[in-house]
Amino acid sequence: MKTADRRQWLKTVGLSSGFALLGGFEALAYAESTRPIPVSGPIRLSSNENPYGPSSRVRKVLSNAFDDACRYPFTYLRGLVDMIAQKEGVSKDHVVVTGGSTEGLKACGLVFGLHNKEVVAADPTFQALLRYAENFGSTVHRVPLNETMHHDLEAMGARINSNTGLVFICNPNNPTGTLLDKTKLIDFCNTYEKDTCVFSDEAYYDFIMEPDYPSMIPLVKEGKNVVVSKTFSKVYGLAGLRIGYLIARPDIATRLKNAIMAMSNVLAIEAAKEALRDDEFYKYSLLQNTRAKDLIYNTLDDLELPYIKSHTNFVFFKSGRSIHELQPAMRDEGVLIGRPFPPKLDWARISTGTLEETAQFNRTLKKVLG
Repeated sequence: MKTADRRQWLKTVGLSSGFALLGGFEALAYAESTRPIPVSGPIRLSSNENPYGPSSRVRKVLSNAFDDACRYPFTYLRGLVDMIAQKEGVSKDHVVVTGGSTEGLKACGLVFGLHNKEVVAADPTFQALLRYAENFGSTVHRVPLNETMHHDLEAMGARINSNTGLVFICNPNNPTGTLLDKTKLIDFCNTYEKDTCVFSDEAYYDFIMEPDYPSMIPLVKEGKNVVVSKTFSKVYGLAGLRIGYLIARPDIATRLKNAIMAMSNVLAIEAAKEALRDDEFYKYSLLQNTRAKDLIYNTLDDLELPYIKSHTNFVFFKSGRSIHELQPAMRDEGVLIGRPFPPKLDWARISTGTLEETAQFNRTLKKVLG
């Protein structure tokens, strides 16, 4: 089942109406929730991980794949590239498999930020590409988010000039969880891809529940100067295995492949293949994520704390307290939350955990802020 079909399935079961129509959900939940979740140590709600993964099917494949761990990954990679190409509707020469999407971001920062090129991005947003580009001499123009915490596309466009090598767009954005208007985003890409490369980071794309919200991959298929990144770290629960991919025009994909250094490995490749097949776990993860967000929203409403309705697996909320104080206070109570995201230093990012972990976060936040 393709990603679009999976997400459409979720819309039909009533996510927006408090799970009123979750036919078949109980059996689905039972199948995965029987896997023990470690409870020792602090609760990790700081890195936007999927606490339920890897799925039981992926764990079995990982165990079997150890027999091939003595082999180089090139042969195994071909099958994954075929699956990704089919999933995204592109030819194989559009696909670049990376060691997590972060390696893909850094490769783009290297390729498009060299020779004193400039990069334009929102602020705050995910920093991996930006900092890597700066390490190699690129100038990064960080454009503040607008009053609704969205990318200010008009202001970002105004910063593009003849020396701009790349425009970075994280959508949905990390750390705010906001989603750009699809028409404005497509118009932006179509307008500025003639002048520079537009990078669309879609690490959280699977969590979007807006009907018919598009990936920017169709623009790549049209031959536009656009690069899209995806990851297996989030909804698929494979953050520790480090595997993701880029979709780019074949000539750009070739340049990016030459900048890849870590690559991936046999275990991660075989896990990613099975994750793409495992529709049940994919649906389960998204359902549980929505339930956890609802629990967080309820607590923030009780505390009368402003927050942004999220299109991701985390929630960004205004704590009214410096994150430099709130983060250690929560850690002392056994709950890890997101790092500082300047200049929004009185805001905090909380990842969704298991329902039990999320409930513990809610109790702890009330205690710390109470």
